[in-house]
Formats: sequence, structure tokens, C-alpha cells
Amino acid sequence: MPTHIDPGARAPAAASGAWKRLSAALTTQAANLAERDDLIVTCAPGAGGGAPGCYIPDRAAIELDGTYLGCDPATCRPHRAADRARYAALWGVLCHEAAHAHHSRWRPDPAAPPATARAALLLEESRVEAAHLARRPADAPWLRAAVERLLLDDIIDPDTGHATPPATAAHAAHAAALLLARTDAGLLTRAETRPVAEAATAVLGPSRMAALAALWHRAHACADDDAATMMELGRAWGAITTATTGAGVGQDGADALAAALDAAAAAVAATRPAPPADDDPAPGRPPAAKTRPVFDTPPAHETVITGTRAPTRGEQADARRLAQTLGRAAHREPVTTTTSAPTPPGRLRMRAVLARQAQQAAGALPTAEPFTRTHRRPNPRPPLRLGIACDVSGSMDAAVGPVASAAYICARACTHLPSGSATATVAFNHDVHAVTDPRRPPTRVTEFTATGFDEDLATATDALDHALGLARPGAARLLVIVSDGRFDEDRRARAQQRLDRLGAAGCALVWLAVATRPDALDGTEVTVLDQAQEHRLPQVVGRAAARALAAA
Repeated sequence: MPTHIDPGARAPAAASGAWKRLSAALTTQAANLAERDDLIVTCAPGAGGGAPGCYIPDRAAIELDGTYLGCDPATCRPHRAADRARYAALWGVLCHEAAHAHHSRWRPDPAAPPATARAALLLEESRVEAAHLARRPADAPWLRAAVERLLLDDIIDPDTGHATPPATAAHAAHAAALLLARTDAGLLTRAETRPVAEAATAVLGPSRMAALAALWHRAHACADDDAATMMELGRAWGAITTATTGAGVGQDGADALAAALDAAAAAVAATRPAPPADDDPAPGRPPAAKTRPVFDTPPAHETVITGTRAPTRGEQADARRLAQTLGRAAHREPVTTTTSAPTPPGRLRMRAVLARQAQQAAGALPTAEPFTRTHRRPNPRPPLRLGIACDVSGSMDAAVGPVASAAYICARACTHLPSGSATATVAFNHDVHAVTDPRRPPTRVTEFTATGFDEDLATATDALDHALGLARPGAARLLVIVSDGRFDEDRRARAQQRLDRLGAAGCALVWLAVATRPDALDGTEVTVLDQAQEHRLPQVVGRAAARALAAA
């Protein structure tokens, strides 16, 4: 695969006419994809430096080869998700380059051997996609479309229509990095890439294959700016593959791997999921307006927020009590280690003194260490990331008051927790409505009403995940859903997919219902409160948050 990070200072690509207008529209969308407002996107035939796309850090630029657009640029409306389906591969390339723009914050060491730098950049390809999916899981269909096109370009011989047989074991390792690393990143499925895994293992051997897999697993866990680790992984990759660079894999092995690559490319194409529905019918509205800007801009439809009120004394007292409860749950005892030494300082142990004297009297080398020292190292308290999503369809009227109170109480209590803690609450029906902002602790209780239909829990979950990082490790994470679960099948399937991903990432999932028995989604801890118990909803949420902190 061509390298997608181009630090060179080559002349920028130029666009004119309809391509220039499309480039401007894509520049607007890239700001949302990469969470940067300084990027310039150029889309024109021949752009991209020989690849479908490239990111040029020195110019904060992304170039896309318009050859891959496949339609008239004058007809493109990239602010609409449904329109992007016409050029899914190119939009996926833009998502990939935006992932580089957001997450590739390191440069290869110029003094390193070129092979080391190439290997590190190869590992960077799947690393940024894994990081991007954690931040924007809804972009997975587009990235899959890009992988499908890149597979065809990088593996399939255009003259024969089949995979080019790898000439060496190093080529087989490269093919594994293209496909198997993306499987472990969560973009492709094991069923799709199983033939490649089996064929590559047959060529490279189980131990060498396992060593390469360990390298891309380490890469996926790397910080965005950890150049030293990425270069070290590149050196390790070279050490594993260089010894076999000149070794042929044999005709049988080459044919088997080529057939496996053919099968993988076909499987990815055959299981291509439908792209996201058109969430943005209004021209100019950014594609993720329901996730990232939900706490900055009002929803497109009528809001359910009715106003704010001063908190009651009971709510203020509950916030203080919850802060104490969460503080106790987050407390960690210091890590204590005891070491011994032959010289002070430390506590003198007479038994060790006598043993040392006996060793010296016997002419032996004294090994007894009579002084002991105790070191106590602080054990940092984990932060808490708590998201609350309240269904505000017409059947949920009994829940809105307790949820509004719980949102205030939890947000105020969270201000007393370690740095990095945050809570956010959204109400959802056919749209997503911000109740408490994770960046600003509320001073008043935000009230809302239960109106609307077509409950979109998936988008509400995406909004909370994006705002709080519910899928990222490093904190106690909890998602609380307050709903009766009466969703249509399509909305239910989309929401279940989101919850499965968060649960697999270690986020605790709690489902609450008031005055009704919910049809809860799988993987959640269900609690039902009757009308006489609805005032206890904030306490139930607080106890769930304390359990999440204690288990972190």
C-alpha cells in the first residue's frame, strides 16, 4: 500500500472548476472528521502523490485522487451522508487521511534506516484507523470501502484480476499487516480475513506470525505522539522480516497466499455493510452534527428542553453525599514496597546483623542486609466518565423529572473527582438534545419534557461516546440508559451494535426504567423502579457509578 503520510515539500496539487468546488466542500467536512480547522483538502485527478490519498503534515493538507470519485464532481454533495454512498471509497480515503491528521503526531527519525521508517509507517496505517474508530465508530463503513479499494489497488493485478503471488516471506508479512492488523483494529472481521491468516501463517510460521501480530497490537496501544515506540516497533518488524527477505515462499505457498488474498478481497466486498443513513438533509449541516456538536448547537428539530430551575436543597445535599461516596470508591491505597540494604538509612534488624557478623567471621562474602526501607508510592485515583441517555418519547413522562435531577446531582458530584472526570446527559427521541455539558458543571437543573417518536439510541450513544470517550480505557466508564426499550427493529439493531462495542471495550452498561418493565437491550444491567421509587433514580445512578469506580 502506498504510504499515506507524505512529509515531503512537493508542489501542491491544483483543482479547478467543479473539482475546486468539491475540494472546498470536502475541506469543510475534513474539519469535522479530524477535529481540526486548519486542514485544506484538494480533490482532483492525479492528486495524492500516486496513492488514492495522502496527508501532508507540513502543509496541513490532504490530497485525494479524483480518479477514484466515480461520478461527476459537480453533482457531489458531501455534507449529505446518503450522497457519500455514491463515492464511498473516496470518502473512506478522506476518513483515513483525517485519521492521520488527527492521530499521526510523530515523524520517523530521519537518521533511522529507510526500511525501519517504512515498517513504522506501515504499522501506523492500522493504528490510526483503530484510534479513529474509537473516536468515530460510525465511520467504519467508509473505511471498509476504502480498504476494499486499496486492497484492489495494492494486491490485485489489474491485468489478471487476481492477487499477485508474494515473492518473499517479507511480502507475505506486508500483506498480513494490510489485512490482519485491520482485523485486530476492529475494521474487518476474522471470517473475512481467516484465509489470509491461515496462508500467511503457513508461509511465515506460527512463531514469526505471532511476533508480527504482537507488534501491531503494541502499535494500536501507542499514544499518538509516541515516536520512540513506533520506531522501535519498525526496527523489530525489520528484524523479523529482513532475515527472510531474500527467501522465496515457494510456488505452492505463493499460490495459496494469492488465493487467500483473492478470497479476502471478495469477502470484504460481499459483506459490505450499508452506509449510514442520511442524517443531514439540511445543506451545510456537518455530517456529525448529532455527535460532536450536540453540546454546542441546538438540534435541528424542536427541542425538548423546557428551561432551567434552581436546585433544591435536597438535590444539593444529594450531590455532596454522592461526591463523598464516589471519592471513597475512587480511593486507592498507596503501593507499599519493602527493600533491604547493607547500609543505613532504614530499620535495623538484629537477626540480619547477627547473620552478617557470622558470615564475616566464617570468611564468607556477607550477603545479609540488616536495614529495611519501606517505600509508599501514591496510587492515582481513576477518573470517572459517566454518560446518561434518557428516552423522551411520549411513554417516558414518568422518568424525565428524576433524570433531570440525577443529571445535576451526578455532574456536581463529578467536580470533586480526579482530573479527567466528566459526566454528560442527553435526551433522545428522533433527535439528540443536550441536558448537561461535560465541559461545564451545571449550576441549575435543566428540565425537559417527554415528546417525540422514533427513538434514536444509537446516535445518543455515539454523542456520549464522542464527548466522554466511553470506549477508551484509562478511566471508570459507565453508560446509563433510561428507557422502556420500545424501539423499532432497525433502531434497536443499531443501538445494540453500539452497546456491544462499548461493553467489549470495558464500559459498564446500566438500563433503568420507571413505572414500566423495559424491553432492554442485551448486555445491560437492568433496574426497574415503580412510581413510588422514582425519586430513588439519582441514588441508583450514583451507586452504579461507585461500582464502576471501585472496579476500575
